[in-house]
Amino acid sequence: MSRLGSLGARLYRGEVGYDFVAKRMIWYGLSILITITAIVGLSVRGLHMGIEFSGGAVFTTPKTSISADDARDKAEGSAEGHTAIAQKLGNGGLRIQISDLDTEAAQPVQKALAKELGVESSKINTQLVGPSWGEEIARKAWQGLAIFMLLVVIYLAIAFEWRMALAALIALVHDLTITVGVYALVGFEVTPGTVIGLLTILGYSLYDTVVVFDGLRESSKGLTKQTRYTYSEIANRSLNGTLVRSINTTVVALLPVAALLFIGGGFLGAGMLNDISLALFVGLAAGAYSSIFIATPLVADLKERDPQMKALATRVRAKRAAAAARAESSGKAAPADDADDEDPEDVDPRDAADEEAEREEAAAAGVVGQRGTQPGRPQSSTRNQPGRNRGRGRPSGKRR
Repeated sequence: MSRLGSLGARLYRGEVGYDFVAKRMIWYGLSILITITAIVGLSVRGLHMGIEFSGGAVFTTPKTSISADDARDKAEGSAEGHTAIAQKLGNGGLRIQISDLDTEAAQPVQKALAKELGVESSKINTQLVGPSWGEEIARKAWQGLAIFMLLVVIYLAIAFEWRMALAALIALVHDLTITVGVYALVGFEVTPGTVIGLLTILGYSLYDTVVVFDGLRESSKGLTKQTRYTYSEIANRSLNGTLVRSINTTVVALLPVAALLFIGGGFLGAGMLNDISLALFVGLAAGAYSSIFIATPLVADLKERDPQMKALATRVRAKRAAAAARAESSGKAAPADDADDEDPEDVDPRDAADEEAEREEAAAAGVVGQRGTQPGRPQSSTRNQPGRNRGRGRPSGKRR
């Protein structure tokens, strides 16, 4: 078994782990800082809407030796009062985009670019998008996002209790805010591909959160019948149990997206793919972070406010304090879980299986005894049970 697989098995059994829930204030503070940065960037720089939303013109030139900066300056000089964006394409051509440009104003720009490149005007492909059509596309995009969020809320309310549904919804808003803020800070265009990327990463974030919550729901069944763990401790154990799975899923998803963003967009000049690849890359990373560091600790915070969970935490602390007092009076170290006086319902199933395996190993090694009696149970006499142990480890010699 690989080291990562072995670590995942040990995390699932609770042999090792990191206390994410206990350190939740650190993750809350980090998320608040990132979110404030994203909101400030969004407020100061704003989103650069593509022509699909704002309307305008796109000019695509054949292969040329003119740089993107020279083409942008020429386009802005021909379209006074408008800002142009120029990108070098993989085939050596140029893509110049000018927002809020109508048909009449686009013709002088096309002729100026043709003159600068030394080609005919017909060689430059011009695409025009009207402002009314762009507003309609923007409205449809917002409607799609709103419908998606509504369906998410309905699903979470049916599948989980309201605390988990609220935590998952907060995690989704957290991921959406960070992704949009990064878009504003970087200055990438918001295109229909961006909207598709946002919907994709929100679905991924929801999937990762649901996986963690499903494990937490199974682990917390009958939690109030035991006195070994609080809800926060069970939540942390469940989170550690799915940690390796979440990491593996995120890494596998990020590798092709990173290739699309950095190799395709950076080296091959695939500028048209930057919008969707940036949304996917930032959103996938934010979704993995929120499902581990935000969603589960937030559920634990909300759940610990429940009166039943408060009473459980009080019983757990009282039991541990009593165990520590007994250990101090006897001069021995306090047992970790004080398992000697546990009721059968108090034992976690995974812990019970581990203890049973240890007893079987001890019995096989001859530590427990020939008959494998449990500690504390009186050993029955073999003389009163004739023939039961005959031939199994009896001392040599004459029978009496």
